Amino acid sequence: MGKFEITVRKNGEFQFNLKATNGQVILTSEGYTTKAACLNGIESVKKNAKEEKRFETLVAKNGKPYFNLKATNGQVIGQSQMYASEKNCANGIASVMKNAPEAEVVEAI
Repeated sequence: MGKFEITVRKNGEFQFNLKATNGQVILTSEGYTTKAACLNGIESVKKNAKEEKRFETLVAKNGKPYFNLKATNGQVIGQSQMYASEKNCANGIASVMKNAPEAEVVEAI
């Protein structure tokens, strides 16, 4: 099972990474000013990751695909890494859909 790992950035903001069972980061959040807001972001990911329509696949300036996970209001709640191919990007989305809903939350603060 995957896990959400909460960390604190150098600027004091909280963020989370969703990690797959192999430990690889598959989704990263924005920065949050409070831990409570970060936990709300995790709950939003758990809820929205169940719906494929919440994922938006994009292409970076360097030509590599990546995806955003959006909440029902259209706000981005998580972003993936850059992938080498569209197939790998699709596999990343599938991994988030599989891991996020039941992932435990751990603090690495």
